[in-house]
Amino acid sequence: MELGIGMFGDLRINSKGEVQPAQQRMQELIEEIKLMDEVGLDFFGIGEHHRPDYAVSTPEIIIAAAATVTKNIKLGSAVSVLSSSDPVRLYQSFATVDLISGGRAELMVGRGSFTESFPLFGYDLKDYDELFEEKLNLLLQINKEERVTWKGQFRPALADQEVLPRAVNNDLDIWVAVGGTPESVLRAGRLGLPVIFAIIGGNPAHFKPLFDYYRRAYDHFGHNPDNFQVGVHMHSFFGENSQQIADEYYPLYSAQMNRVGRQRGWPPYQKQQFEQGRAPHGHLIIGDAHEAIDKILEMQELFGLTRFSAHMDVGGPSHQSMMKSIEIFGTKIAPKVREALGK
Repeated sequence: MELGIGMFGDLRINSKGEVQPAQQRMQELIEEIKLMDEVGLDFFGIGEHHRPDYAVSTPEIIIAAAATVTKNIKLGSAVSVLSSSDPVRLYQSFATVDLISGGRAELMVGRGSFTESFPLFGYDLKDYDELFEEKLNLLLQINKEERVTWKGQFRPALADQEVLPRAVNNDLDIWVAVGGTPESVLRAGRLGLPVIFAIIGGNPAHFKPLFDYYRRAYDHFGHNPDNFQVGVHMHSFFGENSQQIADEYYPLYSAQMNRVGRQRGWPPYQKQQFEQGRAPHGHLIIGDAHEAIDKILEMQELFGLTRFSAHMDVGGPSHQSMMKSIEIFGTKIAPKVREALGK
């Protein structure tokens, strides 16, 4: 099982409502990714957002910069909003990062849980599902064929058009992120694409039927079982002392939950929700190394995971706290998880 980190590039917001400069956060991100590589984590992913509380709108530029200061870690998006992007340009961007990094780039696509990119780039939300379906099919065709002939509804047709540059080995790793709809799971299984499930609420065991559905669909459509990959993305943060890190992190975490929640009509976030999430069968992996090891291994056993992604910057923790959390993940948690799995 691969172990890595996903982030959204959350900006720190102080008690006066002052927002951290994006330039500062981006420079911190590069330092954090460099440390991930140094402590031996397997991958890093950064999300695309177009909001005042997130620093990153173009994941490919962040990971291109990170490629120059890292040696081994895989670098990708988490996610790129394919529905409001041009698949040709998206492939070119990530193929370029793949060449810069020596074959370490990944592209993770999603429909977008935040919708700011749709009006920004001139798309209609009523086409939400159709946009993703069409653009995913085009992206996969580009990944397979250097010269593309294609016609669709939402972009100009391509007539024997050469798409360059090409990824290393002429094959870019493409993942699909899903939030839990059976339709998304079935699509990924039909296409034979690796899937990562975002588990950011409730009891993770409730997602088991969707994991089983994905595996059945993958097998039903005749894909190579040796290529089967499935992961989870879970809110995580690590410290030396479980209660201390929880107490320090809760104000930041709850503030971000409330910022998003106000826009989506959620009730105010409660400390009880946080503690339930931190409990043994909860969806939050926030605590010390021992708790994290147990929970990650439980997720692997429950779902048959090939990848675990710790979403580590919700609410904008300090750079110092982020570096400590990354260090604990790479030096204390990951080795014990790998040892338990016989790797």
